[in-house]
Amino acid sequence: MAISKMTAEFPVAAETIWGIITSLEEYSWRSDIDKIEVAESGKRFIEYTGKYATTFTITAWEPCKRYEFTMENENMQGHWTGIFTEQAEKTRIDFTEKVEAKKWFMKPFVGMYLKKQQAGYLKDLQQALEKDREE
Repeated sequence: MAISKMTAEFPVAAETIWGIITSLEEYSWRSDIDKIEVAESGKRFIEYTGKYATTFTITAWEPCKRYEFTMENENMQGHWTGIFTEQAEKTRIDFTEKVEAKKWFMKPFVGMYLKKQQAGYLKDLQQALEKDREE
């Protein structure tokens, strides 16, 4: 199992970041997503990226504090945890992703893939927050 952690701090309220990250309707800020389909409101959704569909099942929902879900597609399964900590007009995010490849030949590459995915996600989030501040 590969584990990847990402931490960042932003000069915005946790509510702002929470709203961007948890929205299943407004996902245009994500450069890797073609479409999101809500399978069961508040419980399950499916993200479509290229030829893959990944099903996410929400396992924890504490607004502006904690967001967790399991994820699974034909190539992998795993768990994602997001912790949001607000202090003095700043919000720190701590995201942990644990993924296991389903196919043996993919196992050596899962760690690198996770790091790349998280770097892209962070870049997209930074751009979304900058755009939000400009509006």
